[in-house]
Amino acid sequence: METYFTTFTWDGEPLYLCEEGGQITHLGFGANPPVEAVAAQTPLLQEACAQLQAYFSGARKVFDLPLAPRGTAFQRAVWDGLLRIPYGETVAYGQLAASLGRPNAARAVGGACGKNPIAIVIPCHRVVGANGALTGFGGGLAWKTRLLDVEKNR
Repeated sequence: METYFTTFTWDGEPLYLCEEGGQITHLGFGANPPVEAVAAQTPLLQEACAQLQAYFSGARKVFDLPLAPRGTAFQRAVWDGLLRIPYGETVAYGQLAASLGRPNAARAVGGACGKNPIAIVIPCHRVVGANGALTGFGGGLAWKTRLLDVEKNR
């Protein structure tokens, strides 16, 4: 099955998006996806870019895209938990772990957040340290801050 990708630029910074089999498989920071893919403007990638534009402009709070993140059962459970964090809110890693029935798995939750292949849409940027401090983020803390500011200011 062919994987297709495109780039989206927000505020001068590129993001890559990948699609395979009619589902989004990757969204990340930079212009180059982590998988072999063919550059294309498929209808799904165009829709994903339109939804990202609406998100960054404050017109969209929830994404409506078919997603196919690949990971372990635990990682997928964490990513499903991330999708339940409301727009503009944050939770601590330990809170997310507890909500998954794994109260002692805060570090493992952090590891799963770090492996999230579909950033922004699966909102790992909404997870913070126990004291509310911004902690690791695949795109860097500057991106995490910017994403939280987008949501806070809308």
